[in-house]
Amino acid sequence: MADIGELDLCKIKKDLIIVHRESYERRLLQAAKWASEISSSLDVEVNPKLLQPNDEPDEFWKEYDQYVLAKTYFDLKEYDRAVHTLKDCSSAKPSFLRLYSLYMSDQKRKTDNMPDSNAQLEPFENEVLKILQADLSDKASKKELDGFGFYLYGVVLIKLDLTSVAIEVLVQSVTMEPLNWAAWMELAQLFSDRESLDSLKLPNHWIKHLFMAKVYKELHLHEKALAIYTAFMEAGFSKCSYIVAGIAVTCHDLRELEKAVTTFKHLEKMDPYRLENMDMYSNLLYIQEDKSELAHLAHRCCTINKYCVETCCVIGNYYSLRSQHEKAVLYFQRALKLNCNYISAWTLMGHEYIEMKNTSAAIQAYRRAIEVNKRDYRAWYGLGQTYEILKLPSYSLYYYRQAQVLKPYDSRMVFALGECYQKLDRLQEAKKYFWKAHCLGDVEGVAIIKLANLYEVLEEEDQACEAFKEYIKHSDALQIHNHENSSHAYLYLSNYYIRHKSLDEAYAAAQKCLEFPETREEAKALLRTIQSMRGQGGSEAGGTAMNTDDSQDSIAQPDMFSGNTRAFGRVTPVNLKFTP
Repeated sequence: MADIGELDLCKIKKDLIIVHRESYERRLLQAAKWASEISSSLDVEVNPKLLQPNDEPDEFWKEYDQYVLAKTYFDLKEYDRAVHTLKDCSSAKPSFLRLYSLYMSDQKRKTDNMPDSNAQLEPFENEVLKILQADLSDKASKKELDGFGFYLYGVVLIKLDLTSVAIEVLVQSVTMEPLNWAAWMELAQLFSDRESLDSLKLPNHWIKHLFMAKVYKELHLHEKALAIYTAFMEAGFSKCSYIVAGIAVTCHDLRELEKAVTTFKHLEKMDPYRLENMDMYSNLLYIQEDKSELAHLAHRCCTINKYCVETCCVIGNYYSLRSQHEKAVLYFQRALKLNCNYISAWTLMGHEYIEMKNTSAAIQAYRRAIEVNKRDYRAWYGLGQTYEILKLPSYSLYYYRQAQVLKPYDSRMVFALGECYQKLDRLQEAKKYFWKAHCLGDVEGVAIIKLANLYEVLEEEDQACEAFKEYIKHSDALQIHNHENSSHAYLYLSNYYIRHKSLDEAYAAAQKCLEFPETREEAKALLRTIQSMRGQGGSEAGGTAMNTDDSQDSIAQPDMFSGNTRAFGRVTPVNLKFTP
């Protein structure tokens, strides 16, 4: 469990009430909602006297009427009117709202002018963002920005792809105003590795732990994220839907499917009208092929709000599970109309196009997902699969490498690289990756049989023997059922032991071959050979014959890891329909 130290729940609740008020007054609505949801889940009381707002300067009260009117316009998404109303205001909150309204107006205009979700995006002009950058930079140099002002400055820099400067500005924001969750959230998206995160000097505040959990999820360090969420649960946050959702999503990412589904069901009971993260829940139900539960979830989400990105993705998954891929694409496109940067919709739509054998549209969807978030390994993997379908393994190799960099300990990424190298006839590299995939816990038991077959092709007999034995042991432990692979493994072992005159082992393997129709005749011939060799004194070890009426030991594995890109996009170990 993560060490988060002692948490003073009374102080945390006071902080949350304050940050809700400060965020809401600036119309940072997601941050305000986050604060109020956590605050309402804490069963502690706070002295109301400690929550009185700080006295505002006289200048603010002179601009109060314009400020209130501008907030109303903002709530109605009339951003330009809000900007105009606040054009002469200079106090902190009205000034922030004016600049934020200008930013939101620009973003809304870009969204409204965006082409269809399946068309290529045209580059937008960034004149408004450059004006905001110049204005905020000037205020920062004059020390006129508070923590919220630096947050907005950081957001503008991110949109202009000035990431390194944005990190510095956002660190300054959370240092000045550690309760501004919106700034923490933006900062969490900007790290590509643990080292760059550790190099920052961040304020020592309880909110930093939740920020670290968010970053760990972004960096695919899911065990560390889960440890933090679990520690918060045990520290008094068990009724907090945000923490419970964090655990559910992290279990989803860890492929702990049963625990994830159970946690999502608990979350549904806690907060029955919650739509956040329900698209991930639908992914799990899709993996489990639970049509009835997925239909129930789609109906519930549609009843709550049919014009919501999560609802559209849930319905898209429902239609996909029913193999109605055209309808699924339609709903993913609707989600992207509502939020063009909703990465799950891009990747899921790419999977649908793969199912429809529309590889060009799939490539475009995956590329858009990567534009939104370069750390989305599912999109990189999807591109690799798509180029496999197009029989371009050298292209696939590049995309699989990118996916493997993001998920270095995921056996599926490593296995995909092994298959790519094999198709490129680079067998030594293929061997390394198949073995690594097996060592990383290849739950399908596919990598080790591929490795064994490679050793057989390369006539490396001793290594092939060990690999086939490892496959049999692995498939027994995981109860994998694939007669073709198992029968071939026993047949190879029997022949190997005959060549090395280990007749007891050869006899045992041949007896196993009798259990499979594919190798039954060959097994009879092998048993005759073994009997003949024993009659000639060929066995050094002697040994007793095995009972030929052994009960059938059904050993197999799923089809080779290839195929169903949709299932992979939902982070599942199930088989794939297309061979990568």
